[in-house]
Order: sequence, then C-alpha cells, then structure tokens
Amino acid sequence: MHAIVIGAGFGGIASALRLKAKGYKVTLIDRCEQLGGRAQSFERNGFRHDAGPTVITAPFLFDELFELFDEQLSDYITLVPLKPWYRFEYADGEHFDYGGSLEETLAEIRRIEPADCAGYLKLLEHSKRIFDVGFTELSAQSFDSFWVMLKQIPRLIRLQSYKTVWQLVTKYLKNDQLRQAFSIQPLLVGGNPFDTTSIYGLIHYLERAYGVHFAMGGTNAIIVALENLMIRQGIDIQLGKTVKSLVIEGASIKGVTLENGENLRADIVVSNADPAYLYRHMVEPKKQSYMTRFKAKKPKFSMGLFVLYFGSTQRYPDVAHHTIWLGKRYRELLKDIFDHKVLSEDFSLYLHRPTATDPSFAPDGCDSFYVLCPVPNLLGGQDWAIEGPKLRDRIVAALDGTTLPNLSKTITADFYMTPKDFERNYLSEHGAGFSIAPLFSQSAWFRFHNRAEGLKNLYVVGAGTHPGAGLPGVISSAKVVDSLIPSAK
Repeated sequence: MHAIVIGAGFGGIASALRLKAKGYKVTLIDRCEQLGGRAQSFERNGFRHDAGPTVITAPFLFDELFELFDEQLSDYITLVPLKPWYRFEYADGEHFDYGGSLEETLAEIRRIEPADCAGYLKLLEHSKRIFDVGFTELSAQSFDSFWVMLKQIPRLIRLQSYKTVWQLVTKYLKNDQLRQAFSIQPLLVGGNPFDTTSIYGLIHYLERAYGVHFAMGGTNAIIVALENLMIRQGIDIQLGKTVKSLVIEGASIKGVTLENGENLRADIVVSNADPAYLYRHMVEPKKQSYMTRFKAKKPKFSMGLFVLYFGSTQRYPDVAHHTIWLGKRYRELLKDIFDHKVLSEDFSLYLHRPTATDPSFAPDGCDSFYVLCPVPNLLGGQDWAIEGPKLRDRIVAALDGTTLPNLSKTITADFYMTPKDFERNYLSEHGAGFSIAPLFSQSAWFRFHNRAEGLKNLYVVGAGTHPGAGLPGVISSAKVVDSLIPSAK
C-alpha cells in the first residue's frame, strides 16, 4: 500500500517514518529545496543559522523515531543541556536566569522576589497535574470524536483549563517581571498568554522534567539525521514539488495533483501542510464536511514572525544561548500584535546565539545570531517591503544599546524573513507563524482533526492540528495519526 505525505516539516517526517514502520511504501513531497519546513538551515558568508525552532525539549520523542527501526538517535546527534534555559532581560536593566536545577531557579526567584519562591513551587505542582493529563495522556490521543472530548471535560475543568496562561501564572506569582517570564511560553507556540488556554502551562513541568537542550550542529542537524534514516529505510523523498490539490473520488482521497499537473496515486494521504491552507485551497468546499468548512472559514490565527539572521565580527561571550529581551510594554504590546494587528514602534525579542554552545556556527572570532520578533500576521495589512527594512534597523539599534553593544558596527551577512515569506515559502495562511492560535475554543476536538472529517484516507499533522504547535506538539501529532492508520496489508 502506498502513502503520500505532503510537507516535510517535523510532523511530516515523523509521519513518513511511522508509516514506513507500518509497512507502507512512502513518498514524502515538499515544495522547498530542503527538508525540514521551518526547521531548514541557512548559511551566509560562513555564518550558519537554524531557520526556525531552536529549543529542544522532550528529546525522547526523537528517540522514538529511531527506535522504530532499532537505531539510536545518540549515534547520530549530540544533545547538550543548556544552563540557563533562557535569560530574561528587562527594560529597567534587571535580568532573570531561568533553568538549571530547581534550587538554582529558586535562588534566582529569591533574588528578585523572595515571596514568590513558594508560589513558583505551587505553579510547578499545578503544571505537573496539567502535564500528567494534557501531555502524558492526551498529546497522542485522537480527538476526532466529540465524545472523547466530552469525556475529558470534567478533568479539564478541574485543571482550570478554561483560564488563560496569564491567569494561571498570576494566581501563584506576584512580581510582575516573574509573571512575564513564566507566562511568555505560549508565544513559543504562537499564542497570546492573555488568551491561550492554561493547558499550555504544562510547558513549565515539561522543561523541568526533561530540560532544555541544543543539538550540536543545530536543530537542522536532527533533520539531516532523520533524512538519512529515511533514505536507509527506502522512503521516496521528492523536494521542490508543490501539491496543488488532492485527488478525490466520491468521499475518498486517492492521491495528489502537483502544480505541474502530475497525478500521484495513493491509498492514504497525510498532510503536514497548514490545515487552514489545505482546506481553503487544496480541497473543494463541496467535498468537505460542514464542521471542516466552519473551522476553516474564520479561525483565529497565531501572530506573524519577523526573523532577522545575522553574524557579528566580534564575539559576545556574556550573552546566553537563549535570551528573551522584553520591552517596556507587555500586555499592551501583545494586544497590539494579536488584537489590533498594528506594528508598534516597540517590541519584545527572542535572541538566539548558537555560538554560545557550538562555535562552528560562525567563523573564528565571530558570533552567529538570529532574533525573532512577534509581529501581526498578514491580516494586519502591513507592507513588509516597506516595514521590513525599518524594523530591521530598529531592532539592531535596540540591541546595540543593550545586549549587543557596538552591533551596528559589527553586524554582517544579515537578512530577514517576514510574514510574507512565511506565506510564500511555507503556504502558511495569512503568514501566521504557527497556524491557528492555541485558544481553548481551537484545542482538542475544536482544532482541525488528525483524521479528516467527511473524507476517507486523509490525515492531518502539524501545528494546526491536535495537539498543537512546537516540536513536541507536531511530533506528537504524528503519533496520533499512527494510532489511527492500520498497518499495511
């Protein structure tokens, strides 16, 4: 039996491997020239950059993919635990190093607000309760039946999942800077902490349980290792090809049609494309169920991303591997991005310095960086041909005056991606960085289903489906699909 996987992000790659382990002949198709989707890599003048995800948590999810074929990830990839996991830098010059042992985290909290040590322990305890249900039990559970969702509602209510991440954090912490540090995680999966369901509070315990790691060679080194595993297993990888539509006969998917007009037949299709794009552009509305059309009509999307990649001709040895650079405004800035969809003069930033751990990312005596700035998605109507260069200059000036002094004179080989690039390169609807937003009303059964509604033989993985965005989420979505697809006969 033949399976086609559309899209070679982590969700698509994980699906291809799981299908191969089930005995399918597998073809993996992606429109980019590299595997990895948002986890590709770039190189400019000797400076290397991971294109997107850089934070590795739950490394056992990668181990599982190699173990399907009696291999070990550790034979190909070295994962290095980071400390701190993140350094938070505030507008008033204060900083907070988060990560390491529990005692080290408490010591940092005590330095800023001693009274919040007890609150943090209670937050962590609550996070573990959410983790035990939301991750351990439900991250690989299919929610294609409403009755499955209904069965979970009492437990989700007991865990207060109707509250937002911000409400969860402020219940336990009083210091405003610590509240910001411990509520910002939803931004890493495309959500506003003031809207995102507190189910995502499980990230605190996930990080505590497994740590935060970096793969030597970068996240894309994991992609390369998975690519070689797929080649060893005989998976057919076709790059530089775009799937235009699905071949539908009756209510069954029978394959895909490429942009060049070629038809490829298959017994099942797994889509790692943005599901909002999939249902708006690749499947005729009349072939979709009512619920699919409803979900695809006007969902709330995650924010957009402006990502500036650059090198520096000097090293910054005191800069952490991961820095969260917070501006003066927090709630108001997020409201501008998510609700008003305006591009403010101020911003908050995520700064990645891989050379803090792996010097091979830059020439000798240099550093490699990227800085990620949350911005409105394309529904904001910004002209990125105009706004891109201006935002680039504002970010460089802000970092020059704070974390990276003299950057304006040492920056080199810089380039950037805007929401327009996400739309063009990844077919991300409205250029959203993480597909639809992680709201309670767009979670579990309410999210795009892993098994397509109303269409046979179509399955969906990736950020826009259950359990959600982020590396653990998209890889777990392939586990959900694995549980739904029978072994090849």
